[in-house]
Amino acid sequence: MTENSVAKNPSSVLRPPSSVPRHLIFWPILVVVLFLDLWSKSAVFDWLQDTGQESYTIIKGFLSFHLAENPGAAFGIAAYQRSLLIGVSVTALIVVILIFLFAGQERKITQVALALFAAGVAGNLYDRIQTGLVRDFIDVVYWPGKHWPSFNVADASLCLAVALLIISGIVTPRSCQIPPQPQK
Repeated sequence: MTENSVAKNPSSVLRPPSSVPRHLIFWPILVVVLFLDLWSKSAVFDWLQDTGQESYTIIKGFLSFHLAENPGAAFGIAAYQRSLLIGVSVTALIVVILIFLFAGQERKITQVALALFAAGVAGNLYDRIQTGLVRDFIDVVYWPGKHWPSFNVADASLCLAVALLIISGIVTPRSCQIPPQPQK
């Protein structure tokens, strides 16, 4: 493309939008969710251990806090494989941050999803590095007598991030996608 063709058709040059708004979405969400995860784990574990209890009912028959430590990933996958899980977590965190920084994704829903994903990975990574176990405490009964595996704020953040990415992919209008420019 020559300078003359750019002057005639300035829209043919794609200029990256300002990255400041992206950073004002991504980093605060990451920091706040990571803080909430680490604080809630510490607060609930300290509180229940101080009272000598392992669980506390919030909504009878539906929601309680229950102390649990998971030696693996989701649903106990790769239990006691601390080095592997730390390596996968560090890699995932680096990939998510690189995608945020270099993919040029300007959709706010995707920025939020990436921040939630990074916060979730970082929160559980902190636990894995500290003790090799992830602290879980939220216990949900989804059917009488049937409990969903215990989870924490980081796990909820990861699930929400995946849901937002799926929604983002589904609702992306074709008209917003930039077709490749033919070469002359």
